[in-house]
Amino acid sequence: MTVHFCSLASGSSGNCHFISNGEEHLLIDAGLSGKRIQNKLQEIGFDPSKLTGILVSHEHHDHICGVGILSRRYNLPIYANEATWGAMETKVGKIQQENIKIFQTEEEMNIGQLNILPYNISHDAVEPVGFSVKSNKVKISVTTDLGCINEGIIDKIKDSNLVVLESNHDVDMLKAGGYPYHLKRRILSDFGHLSNEAAGNAIVDLVKKNVKHILLAHLSKDNNFPELAAMTVKNILDTNKITIGKDILVDLPVRDKISNLYAFEG
Repeated sequence: MTVHFCSLASGSSGNCHFISNGEEHLLIDAGLSGKRIQNKLQEIGFDPSKLTGILVSHEHHDHICGVGILSRRYNLPIYANEATWGAMETKVGKIQQENIKIFQTEEEMNIGQLNILPYNISHDAVEPVGFSVKSNKVKISVTTDLGCINEGIIDKIKDSNLVVLESNHDVDMLKAGGYPYHLKRRILSDFGHLSNEAAGNAIVDLVKKNVKHILLAHLSKDNNFPELAAMTVKNILDTNKITIGKDILVDLPVRDKISNLYAFEG
């Protein structure tokens, strides 16, 4: 069975990822308008009317903007933990009762043949989660919007064929930039966003845990740029004698653009 994955958008202006095993077709977050998500799915050759459901990581606007309209348009179930539902229900509009699906963080659930683990992450939301999605031997994990990464998270995403990992900002750019102090403090906190350096150090640990491929994501448009993120990560991996292309693959999507469409057999 082939599992396909594509990042439709990743950044503060909108986040949405697509995963399909040929039978079940899920969005992880829907932080763009419904129309834009529809168009992006069609660009990769997928009919949005065939979607199975939407997984929601947390209630921030750049992750739920299109959730309500897509659910109503295609009669889609929305999966979120109870705290996130409580925080977003007034933002997404009326949802059919049968499409309100509550999961328990840190407990596995199945959607068709997909096995999904929502796991705790550290971010300034009510109960934010990352997701690991398994289909037979294929595992894909999405770990963005977190201020720090720990052994517990590393353990949840180990053995992944692909990890979408936040590489949000360069610390020096952020500190010297024009953001107000309170926003800088938030981003740099354990409940903010991962820096390029933190992402690089996490990748060192993930290589030891049999992760094959990293997609750096959620790059800031003001405090980062792809070449800097790539260089920072490469320097950290080189220092640890890890070779990109041999020991790990590392990709960077273009901000707000569709990534490669990845295919994994398993």
